[in-house]
Amino acid sequence: METIQEYKRPTKSDRKIAQLSYQALSNTIAHLNTEKVDIEIEGSNDKIVLPLSALKLLEEILKNMSQGKIFSIVPVATEVTTQKAAEILGCSRPHLIKILEEGKIPFTKVGRHRRIMFEDVVAYKRKMKEEQKQHIIDIMSADEEDGLYDT
Repeated sequence: METIQEYKRPTKSDRKIAQLSYQALSNTIAHLNTEKVDIEIEGSNDKIVLPLSALKLLEEILKNMSQGKIFSIVPVATEVTTQKAAEILGCSRPHLIKILEEGKIPFTKVGRHRRIMFEDVVAYKRKMKEEQKQHIIDIMSADEEDGLYDT
């Protein structure tokens, strides 16, 4: 499944609409006690039945839009190309290949092409963020012990 064709930051107008919609939807979801929701589209006679989980996903989308974030929706079991994985990690494709060859992220080969599970890329990114956070804490602790960091 291909995601949104072009990654664009939401416009100011879209951010404002998303903020109002997010607040209203968030309040509505907080008071729901059902697993499915009927939605009626204004200006038409169409009614849509949505699972509550889909409504919560829409809430998350609106939250990100209201904050001006660029986002993408990808099914978890999706395989991604090395180029897409590199974009997700924010690194170059050659650097990603090095990471793969070092065995830090599992992958499969289809012919000459490497394929990586999206969830493995996200797990690696999460692990790297945690390690970065720990390194910062270690540096701050060392600086504090040396009297270089005011608390």
